Amino acid sequence: MEIKVNFLDKLRQEAKFDDFTVIADQPIRYKGDGSAPGPFDYFLASSALCAAYFVKAYCDTRGIPTEHMRLSHNNIVDPENRYKQTFKIQIELPPDISEKDRVGILRSIDRCTVKRVVQNMPDFIIEEVENLDADAQALLLPSAEGTSTRIAGKDLPLEETIANMSALLANLGIKVEIASWRNIVPNVWSLHIRDAHSPMCFTNGKGATKESALASALGEYIERTSCNHFYNDQYWGEEFANAPFVHYPEERWFKPGKKDALPKGLLDEYCLAIYNADGELRGSHLYDTNSGNVERGICALPYVRQSDGEVVYFPANLIDNLFLSNGMSAGNTLAEAQVQCLSEIFERAVKREILEGEIALPDVPQDVLAKYPGIVAGIKGLEEQGFPVLVKDASLGGEYPVMCVTLMNPRTGGVFASFGAHPSFEVALERSLTELLQGRSFEGLNDLPPPTFESNAVTEPNNFVEHFIDSSGVVSWRFFSAKHDYEFVEWDFTDAGKASNEDMAATLFGICEAMDKEVYMAVYDHLGAQACRILVPGYSEVYPVEDLIWDNTNKALAFREDILNLHRLDDDALEALLERLEESELDEQMDIITLIGVEFDENTDWGQLTILELKLLINLALQQLDAAKDLVESFLQYNENTVERGLFYQALNVVLEVLLDDELELADYEPAFRRMFGDARMDAAIGSANGSVRFHGLTPTSMKLEGLDRHQRLLDSYRKLHAARAKAVGAGRQ
Repeated sequence: MEIKVNFLDKLRQEAKFDDFTVIADQPIRYKGDGSAPGPFDYFLASSALCAAYFVKAYCDTRGIPTEHMRLSHNNIVDPENRYKQTFKIQIELPPDISEKDRVGILRSIDRCTVKRVVQNMPDFIIEEVENLDADAQALLLPSAEGTSTRIAGKDLPLEETIANMSALLANLGIKVEIASWRNIVPNVWSLHIRDAHSPMCFTNGKGATKESALASALGEYIERTSCNHFYNDQYWGEEFANAPFVHYPEERWFKPGKKDALPKGLLDEYCLAIYNADGELRGSHLYDTNSGNVERGICALPYVRQSDGEVVYFPANLIDNLFLSNGMSAGNTLAEAQVQCLSEIFERAVKREILEGEIALPDVPQDVLAKYPGIVAGIKGLEEQGFPVLVKDASLGGEYPVMCVTLMNPRTGGVFASFGAHPSFEVALERSLTELLQGRSFEGLNDLPPPTFESNAVTEPNNFVEHFIDSSGVVSWRFFSAKHDYEFVEWDFTDAGKASNEDMAATLFGICEAMDKEVYMAVYDHLGAQACRILVPGYSEVYPVEDLIWDNTNKALAFREDILNLHRLDDDALEALLERLEESELDEQMDIITLIGVEFDENTDWGQLTILELKLLINLALQQLDAAKDLVESFLQYNENTVERGLFYQALNVVLEVLLDDELELADYEPAFRRMFGDARMDAAIGSANGSVRFHGLTPTSMKLEGLDRHQRLLDSYRKLHAARAKAVGAGRQ
């Protein structure tokens, strides 16, 4: 994690990271003002807080209350060497806690990340740079000189792959940092990388080795920059909305026809039969969410139909709403990226068919597993920790290159079905195992849902979305039946390992053709990477097609401008906004970040704001106190907000209670209210009720997005890609 420090007045310093700012000072005896803790105090506190976190995580997963526990952390300084210290962590536990949990809690403290980093003596590199922001060299895994590690599926050695991808990101001005590594069982590595300037741009990588996991993470990062996935549902601002191009230089804009009809030239007959089967899809459903520029029309991107090479234009809105990140990849070569794209598409489609069809899969025989000792070692590591592991053939009789590794957690009754795909049996199996543990600790395996015999819970559309996001959806008990629906096949789509990526891509395209599925591909090489996105309409969507009409992200266009200009709206405009919110029938607990696609700092009132609270604040601004009172009660009952925000609404609730009761006078109760809630909170509550305070807690902003640092950092990231694309097109024309 990158932490930037600014020097303030006297000895005070300001550390900025993610969405947080921390102030440090020195004690008066060291010529400071004592206005904030010192740097070393923060270090000591981090150790104590980290230990407490691991205790809380242990207790929460086992339903153990922590209100009667206390933890302390002391540092004992060696009088002859102040840099040699002993840290003592003590915890006070309830007397009725079991011996098993007593030992478990003490062991959980031993897992404290701060403690382990200190014990492993971190290395410090001190250097001067000309410009911190311009220093885009990632602190990534250095490759051993002269080594050349090749793995199946990669057209270049891992060391060369990592070096090329790191250089590409550095040339774009993106400083990538490694936020965390995990290696909790043998031969299973995962890591989390992110943009140091905009941590919302992040990816995870997985692999059998440290190097392969890093290559995986970098590849995913480049695929998501190439395909704009980091910015999927966000508002990109007026700068990009009015630029010569918004998404890609080769985009085209289409105007809806009469009566909002779909314009000609958009999609083809095959796709229209899928996306407009009932004739309900209108042009306005496809307006671009990111630019919000309705005047330009519908932004569409060219894809090549693989059956005949024809170019077909897909609305950017349709792609972002239905496909998410499915079917995008980057590689050393285009063929390598195509294999990854198609493997991912089959993995998710077959997984969906298996889970929703409650199909029982055959186990992989032990003699077959024994051919892959590295994978067996990883499975053994899990089972030694008390997690039974089932390895299953998910190829549906050898038709698809898909495997499945399923973990059971007897402690909680939860299960996790992890799928992986690749033309190589071994690679698909390895991916299933590494996907299972990507970014997870052993404690993280305690949050898995239990299986069910309720078919509705498994087939419910949102369950597949959960499986898509992190494989944490519900699995049917029928999946575990010993009476399997298919026979085991030791399949291979690589011609005994002889097939090139070009050959394997052709094989995977052939499977789609045999299924009578049209395949469409866009190649994105503007950034210097070999990246592509593949769509298989009617097969590779993540969300239901109906979402284009009933849950389209461009619903933001009806609310975004007014919400960002909230403080400037007159009463008539506020009434109109409130009416639209009521008529939209949107979930009142939806947060405004999701609704309008703007990344507010989650630690602010804007970042916590829901539709319910927004309606409440509008009611107050319009002096509709009865309606506001009802929503305040709903807020206090259902909303999970900050303690401070909750206390403000408690204060507001009693103020409204008095004001709406003809027999009560606020002056009679105000002294008691002020003693309970404090003057500042009561001033805000009374002012909100009488209209002198409008939209308490929400700082003014506008469509210019001023003051929204988190969102601006996201746009900074996109600005680098946009500039690189414009430059690439300009160079191509010369």
